[in-house]
Amino acid sequence: MDKKERYMERAEHTILHTYNRFPVVIDRGEGVYLYDTEGRAYLDFGAGIAVSALGYGDVEYEKALAGQIGKVLHTSNLYYNVPAIEAGEKLLKASGMERVFFTNSGAEAVEGALKAARKYGRKKYGEERCEIIAMEHSFHGRTIGALSVTGNEKYQEPFRPLMGGVKFAKFNDLDSVQSLMNGRTCAVIAETVQGEGGVYPAKKEFLEGLRRLCSERDILLILDEIQCGMGRTGSMFAWQGYQVEPDIMTTAKALGCGVPVGAFVLGRKAASFSLEAGDHGTTYGGNPLACAAVSAVFDRYETLHLLEHVRRVGAYLEERLNELVEKNSCLKERRGIGLMQGVEVQGLPAGEIISRALDSGLLLIAAGNNCIRFVPPLVIERGHIDKMVKILQNCLQEL
Repeated sequence: MDKKERYMERAEHTILHTYNRFPVVIDRGEGVYLYDTEGRAYLDFGAGIAVSALGYGDVEYEKALAGQIGKVLHTSNLYYNVPAIEAGEKLLKASGMERVFFTNSGAEAVEGALKAARKYGRKKYGEERCEIIAMEHSFHGRTIGALSVTGNEKYQEPFRPLMGGVKFAKFNDLDSVQSLMNGRTCAVIAETVQGEGGVYPAKKEFLEGLRRLCSERDILLILDEIQCGMGRTGSMFAWQGYQVEPDIMTTAKALGCGVPVGAFVLGRKAASFSLEAGDHGTTYGGNPLACAAVSAVFDRYETLHLLEHVRRVGAYLEERLNELVEKNSCLKERRGIGLMQGVEVQGLPAGEIISRALDSGLLLIAAGNNCIRFVPPLVIERGHIDKMVKILQNCLQEL
């Protein structure tokens, strides 16, 4: 038994088996490559599920974390701390919104957003104003509240009964949403670009229509930017590319670039008329170490001109994936924006392609029913895209 197999056996005897992991034990990262315990390199087009936007080994980011570790790791929310203040200011500046609440994960950010929306409806209209409209094929997290607005039976079924008062509309179908609205509706929640559901961007007219309907009826619009935000589409937040501002936004993943942190961010209306002191809290949220990471991430995005970079290399990734689809009959179509792309597979399992790519030193992840998802570090270059396409083309030919 080699070193890798020994590690894997130890994990199977220690960690609850809720993940079907690939047979790789990751040891370290450098640039846009990950290395296993055997020293083998993998070109990373998954970025830890769209988390590691800066790649691996960004010196300035690591300096910021090391500096904070030398000061204090945790204080609780009984006291103010400087990193949380600075991170909050930078997040509000980037979003143009009003108030932020830091969480430990994306699922917690969704939970907070749902609580804020329900409190808004209750304060203005009474306890009957509590229903939420979510989207089919969506994914918002695995806690009970987040799962309740996740439009996928596979994730929901083992844990029923879930939170009540949730209805599901068809994504990109405004009439479907409007037909579910009534005097009890307090919020509509949607991903600006559906990720787990198969990489489906919202249509501009759909988001504009949601904004109009919600404004007319004083319903809060919640946009989930956990995966598609933080520059992945070429705008800091995907909704900015549509010029449709939500009342509440959730963010996480690349917000900390590997340090576990999330946030829900409220616009003026939601901030002024929802959660109050004592309504919500978390021991670790706004932790100095996590917020030092957030602050450093915004600084690095600015220094590296990362949004402009994503727009350039994102266009090139689209071009190369379109060529791949045209060349291979087993690939049906490409979907996505910027460095959040999906290619739908037909005629063979996407998982088989992903496994073959792994054997060839390329990390890819799946989405939806049969879709390969491409969410690399945002610092990826054209040469990395060419190498990925070459490996993937060879895998398709072998299969």
